[in-house]
Amino acid sequence: MNAEPNPVHAVDSLGVVADAAARAGEALDLAARHLDPSLVDVLRIVGFDEEYVSAQGSYLFDVDGRAYLDFHTGEGFASLGHNHPDVREVLCATLAADLIDGVQIHYSPLAGMLAEALSERLPPGLDAVFFASTGAEAVDSAMKFARAATRRPRLISCDSSFHGVTLGPLSLVGDDFFKEGFGPLLPGCDRVPFGDLARLEAELRDKDVAAFIVEPIQGRMVTPAPADYLQSAQALCRHYGTLFVIDEIQTGLGRTGKWFALEHWGLEPDFVLVGKALSGGYMPVAAMVTRREIYDKAVGTLERCYVHQSTYGRNRLSMAAGLATLRIIERDSLLERAASVGTLLFDGLAALQQRYEMIKEVRGRGLMIGIELGAPKSRVARMNWRLIHMASEGLFPQLIVIPLHRDHGVITMAAGKNDVIKLLPPLTLSEAEAQTFLDAFDAVLADCHGAARKNWSVVRDIATATLTRRARAGFR
Repeated sequence: MNAEPNPVHAVDSLGVVADAAARAGEALDLAARHLDPSLVDVLRIVGFDEEYVSAQGSYLFDVDGRAYLDFHTGEGFASLGHNHPDVREVLCATLAADLIDGVQIHYSPLAGMLAEALSERLPPGLDAVFFASTGAEAVDSAMKFARAATRRPRLISCDSSFHGVTLGPLSLVGDDFFKEGFGPLLPGCDRVPFGDLARLEAELRDKDVAAFIVEPIQGRMVTPAPADYLQSAQALCRHYGTLFVIDEIQTGLGRTGKWFALEHWGLEPDFVLVGKALSGGYMPVAAMVTRREIYDKAVGTLERCYVHQSTYGRNRLSMAAGLATLRIIERDSLLERAASVGTLLFDGLAALQQRYEMIKEVRGRGLMIGIELGAPKSRVARMNWRLIHMASEGLFPQLIVIPLHRDHGVITMAAGKNDVIKLLPPLTLSEAEAQTFLDAFDAVLADCHGAARKNWSVVRDIATATLTRRARAGFR
């Protein structure tokens, strides 16, 4: 898709769209007043406070018509690119049909069709689906169903994992930074190191663990599971009667070049959790998929048929968008594209790693890529590196992220309190767009390693200001 804005002059009788367009320049001010002012501050500090007015395919467009190549896509939410016309067509047709919205005491065929389509793309036996609005809700559902089906109290996850920030999933998250101030969390939730089978078996041995929940590729820093770890973990779960839960909320639906990342290891889990990309970037929708016998043990009696529900979980628009997304992925061979364009990116990044010491490691699969940065060797650069890390553990990647956005119109993200840049471009990414990213990344790295090093000063100033604010706060 060309990097050209496609303005649509939509009109509604209530004037909502017109008012939103008229107030586009107020977006951040409104957010600062009524939503999250701290996030607005961060966006302004790193220069992500552009006035975006439209989005199409792989690009966002600002008020001046400048195109920004999006390698973030809302953490992979807009997997088909922004505003995919075929998903929009299906949504419009669904609205025009005045279908019953199949929630609560009604079922629409759309929900059954999407559940059927998901099951057909998963290992045999995964044929019972519960639809939710968010990935965190899907995780929470699996936690509940696993406890109810096994009558066991404990749940095990991994260090450095991420499963959501609502209270249940947060109890599983493997980074304490997200938990600070929100305790006490759910009892019975414990963690083991990712990849450590001995520690996992030690936790499972007492046969009181309902489920082991694991990401095949940890999303926080894009860390793939070690060789044979997932297969062996699955075998341990089978041996000790623990249910094996694969969290595919970020890795699923084509992201790694397969329908689901579990296919890379030939896994047959008891649960698969799906979210983010399921609507192709339009609607909030997620799914917990499990085996019928597990579902029935948890809620499958007349008395319990209504003990676990989601108000908008199977609404008609989300179900229609999900079906459209699956059909587009299949029709347009996006699994194959994610694999081939991913290979192009990995090969290009490997070549850059040979030239630039700052690239420590490149990892991931398909179009889920993590670039870990390392400390530079020159004395001055290392001093700056230490200063930046004193200010914030997640600041160093902004040395790359800020100029990619500012100078080259490429949107990427720092992966958190670490030195990783995370790439989640749309599955529709073209080879030319992938090369545009590689060229921009090359140019930024060249500056950071060169004599002028103009980009160091920007991040160094942010670090100095952060340390100054911290010191002043300490004196009060």
